[in-house]
Amino acid sequence: MSSSILTNASAMTALQNLSATQKALNTTQSQISSGLKVATASDNAAYWSISSTLKSDTGALSAVSDALNLGASVVSTSTAAVTSTLTLLNKIKADLVTAQQPGTSQASVQTDISAQQKSLISILSSASFNGVNLLDGSQASGASFVASFTRSSSGTTSVQTLQVNTVGTAGTQVAGSGGILALAISGLGTGANGTAGTAGSAGTYAAGSLLAVDITSASATDLKTLQTAVDALITQVTGAGTQLGTASSVITNQQSYVQSLSDAVTSGVGSLVDADMNVASTRLQALQTQQQLGIQALSIANQNSQLILKLFGQ
Repeated sequence: MSSSILTNASAMTALQNLSATQKALNTTQSQISSGLKVATASDNAAYWSISSTLKSDTGALSAVSDALNLGASVVSTSTAAVTSTLTLLNKIKADLVTAQQPGTSQASVQTDISAQQKSLISILSSASFNGVNLLDGSQASGASFVASFTRSSSGTTSVQTLQVNTVGTAGTQVAGSGGILALAISGLGTGANGTAGTAGSAGTYAAGSLLAVDITSASATDLKTLQTAVDALITQVTGAGTQLGTASSVITNQQSYVQSLSDAVTSGVGSLVDADMNVASTRLQALQTQQQLGIQALSIANQNSQLILKLFGQ
């Protein structure tokens, strides 16, 4: 075997091996410190691109979840208002039954009815969450909430909405406009309603609206007609409550689905780019040992050149 003082092939080989070991060691240390096996595009361009897109979609799904929470709060607020409305309507119905008892002061009964009317006005006007009121007529055509975010195979993204049907639940408190929860009842007769009057501070209500009813001078026939109308209104409001309950159930189911979808996407991203810490830590120890051996090999290769001096008696 020839020896040269200008070219040390053994040292060059040992240095190349040591450099490769050091590079692998740096990569493994980076994986352990970041927890990622694909942290940049240079690690794996395809997986990095896919994971970046999916992470962006996960952020969009988080926004969808927030929107559904908002929708659930809107529907919950309306449901609470419907429940309170039913309670007040039942009280008015009981007052009307009491008013039909001979000898009862209709003026005294009207005092209690007036209190219920004012409460109804307060409920209808305050059944709002974040500016959305499903009961005051502003959403008479229905309310939409963001329900999902999807990406097609071609990469096109879209947002799906969940439509909450408010037909039969919405009405307004403006005179003559009607609507179930505006408590507008037609065909009661002027004897039961009196003339259009002021009900609380929310505005003036037309004859035919329960919010403007005054039974002080009502006849027995008027009271029976009004009782029948209130019974029908209770049935309608109960239906509105059922409708809102269905919407609440749909939103809850969609919330669960979006959360499951978000978890699945997050898990998928993790499988692509997350480092296996058990494998990484084991590899780190092996590379550290390999690094130490490489240093020793390089040291031995460099010492070989010193052997030539012995040939000259040094």
